[in-house]
Order: sequence, then C-alpha cells, then structure tokens
Amino acid sequence: MKKLVALLLVTVLALTACGRPTSNSTSVKGEEQDAYTIRIAYLVSEEQSSHLAAKTYKETLEKESDGRLKVELYPNGQLYPSDREAIEAVQLGNVEMTIPAVAPLASFNKKFMVFDLPFLFDNNEAAYRALDGELGKQLLAELENNDLKGLVFAENGFRHMSNNNGPIQGTEDLKGLKYRTLENPVHTDTFKAFGANASPFAFGELYTALQQKTYDAMESPISLYYTNKFYEVQDYLTLTSHVYAATILLMNNEFYNSLPTDLQELVVRASEEYRTEQRKIAQEQDVEFLNDLKENGMQVNELTDEQRNEFREATKTVYDKYVPEIGEDLVNMAKDANNK
Repeated sequence: MKKLVALLLVTVLALTACGRPTSNSTSVKGEEQDAYTIRIAYLVSEEQSSHLAAKTYKETLEKESDGRLKVELYPNGQLYPSDREAIEAVQLGNVEMTIPAVAPLASFNKKFMVFDLPFLFDNNEAAYRALDGELGKQLLAELENNDLKGLVFAENGFRHMSNNNGPIQGTEDLKGLKYRTLENPVHTDTFKAFGANASPFAFGELYTALQQKTYDAMESPISLYYTNKFYEVQDYLTLTSHVYAATILLMNNEFYNSLPTDLQELVVRASEEYRTEQRKIAQEQDVEFLNDLKENGMQVNELTDEQRNEFREATKTVYDKYVPEIGEDLVNMAKDANNK
C-alpha cells in the first residue's frame, strides 16, 4: 500500500511539472534573467537590403543583450505569403516582428495612406524627412492602438512600372492592361486613374500569376524586380518613380512592453541602426540591380518631364478622393518635406 501511495505521489508531481509554463530564463552575470525569442517574418529574399540589414540587427540584439534576446529570421515569405497576413500575425502575437511594406498598413489605420499618394515625394531625402520627422513619429505612435509597436521606417525605394507589351510612355499605354497593385486602395485607384485594369494581389504569388498571364503588368521597386526574378516574366521596365515605397519595422506591442526597460532601449537603438544600414544598402542595390536587370534582358526606359506630368495630372482624382479621408494636415506635412 505504501508503495502504491508513493507511486501515485510521484505521478502527480510529474504531471504538475508538465503543466507549468516552460521557464525561458538564462543565467546572465550570475543572475537569473528572462530570455526572449524574437521571430521576424518578411517577404523579401536573402539578397535584398531588408534581409541583409536584418542579419546585422539580429547580431546586435543577441550580442548586446548578452544572449537575453534570441532572434530568428524568416525571409522569402516562409511563414506568410503577404505583408498583410504577416502584420496580422504580429498583431495577434503569433510572431513577434515583421518588416512589411507600409502600404498594407492602410487596412489597419487609414492615415497611413498618406505615404501611398502618387508623386508625393521628389526624392529619397524628402521621404526621409517626412518619415523620420513629426509626421512619421505621429503615425508610429498611433499603431499602438492596433496592438503594434512601430519602431522605424526603412525603404524599398521608388516604385516603377513594367509590362510585356512595350515601353510605357503615357497613360494610353496602360489602357486595358491587367495590372497587379499592392493591397492598398490608393495604389489600386491610382492605376485605375492611369487607365489600367488594376486589382490587388498577394506578392508571394505574383511571379506565378505573371507567368500564367493572370496579370499583364506590375509595379515594384528595382530591388524586388531583381531579387524575385521578375525580369523572367516582364520584358519592359519604365522608371516612373510614381510612389516612394517605405517599409516599417513592426513589433507586437504587448511583447515590446513585456521586455525589461534596458532591452526596450536596446531594441529601439538597434532599430535606428537598422534603418541607417538598410537605406544605405537599398540605394546601392538600386544602382547595381538596375544594371543587372538590363543584363538579364529587360528593356529600360525613363519618362520625360512632359510624360511624367501627364501621369501626375491623371492622379488629381486620387488626391480629391483620399485627402479628405487621410487629413489635409497630414498630406501638407508630407508635401512640406520637399521644401527643406
């Protein structure tokens, strides 16, 4: 009987231990401190600037936290086929971080549509002033209402148009083309204003859709044309620079707030370093990859000032529709970045 009681007691203790949450702690400088795993999911390949800078980001967080932070990188859409799904996963806490294009954030907060307005920024420096200044800080803070912690804006760069029919020289060349756009209403309405048959589609499935002629045409930054081998399914590239495409470093807000103060400060500082490195690599890749696209057979042309103005004029209806929804004050803040 005593043996039976002893056996039952051991069994109960074992089951109780199995039911406890696993302790995720490690010994740091002689003290027991919690360790945290940060999983970062994103769509771009290992060649692209966001991944290259993310590798440095991982190294910084792991080294400077003395191992209290462990970072796992999931590029190439390994976990989620679209930015929107990755953002939702971070929002729900299924992963801790993502590095999406800013455009899909419009589904979560309409004010982010300000960055999708066509021909808004004259150059990269103007975009940086807006994104890193008061406008960007205001919008990052608002993401906490969506259970997201916006850390910094980085970049994919200016977006350009491609198709298989011929060089794009005016809006007439887009008439009737089945055009893939980002999952964002401003982008879709912009291409409808150009005369295209435009609709959104998940980036992770775009190559196949172009290959199967589900879409005739697309638009993207130079780096994504090259790293995703779109030159294999698109013949003509026109350097339109119709939208500046920012990316954003997003963390689950509850996870961020669960970190000790020193680790929160490290995450913020490392994110700012990530932004600097990523933008530098992105601009270098724009030059390198454009040459590579030409070598791989893409025919590249640029718009004249007159041709660009035709496209700009066509988007007035987009501004008329969305500026009241976004807020004229935010749009003016963005435009003012061109004047400094």
